[in-house]
Amino acid sequence: MKKESQGREQGKEIHAERTSRAIVKLLKQEGRMDALQLAKQLGVSRMAVRQHLYQLEDQKLVSFDEEARSMGRPAKMWKLTSEANRLFPDGHAELTVHLIESVREAFGEEGLEKLLDIRNRKMVIEYQLRAPMSLTLEEKLKALAQKRTSEGYMAEVIENPDRTFYFIEKHCPICEAASSCSGICSKELSVLQQVLGIDVEVIRSEHLLAGGNRCVYTIKTIN
Repeated sequence: MKKESQGREQGKEIHAERTSRAIVKLLKQEGRMDALQLAKQLGVSRMAVRQHLYQLEDQKLVSFDEEARSMGRPAKMWKLTSEANRLFPDGHAELTVHLIESVREAFGEEGLEKLLDIRNRKMVIEYQLRAPMSLTLEEKLKALAQKRTSEGYMAEVIENPDRTFYFIEKHCPICEAASSCSGICSKELSVLQQVLGIDVEVIRSEHLLAGGNRCVYTIKTIN
């Protein structure tokens, strides 16, 4: 009986851990959500979701903002904290940051800039092979999203009714490195522009390092 009881307890712990991971993954993919939205997506009760959210809050992995509703009390809109980034691919963050600091110390900002230029030229070539100019804009964006997802960016493309697109990256596997060197982010924007071509406008409308939940690029063809 004791072994059966232990087995049941272990089963409950495993289920609870899976539910918590599913909540974190949903918040990463979808952005801010309330407990009811999460419950519907996961097929569990709102009370169960709330219990998991409060546990994740204790672990500093989630936080919430209150959003006014037309009826009743404000809703708690839950989102991931920066601490939650450690649960996702980090692209060898610590090593990368140390390398950036070492290059900066040895060669100065000019040397670091040259290193980033070399990196970006290689990225442009690699991405252009995945998304050649012969493709339509939508096809290029989807090819880039697939490539970026394989690199850990959790990318997707959304087409808007006005034929503009959102290129969304829900995670940044080089976030620590980008925090240490802002040139990485500015140059990645340049890479995307070069790959898509001069007849396409690319604007970063949301930015992880600026406090957003994701990086969002608004993309449209220039008439």
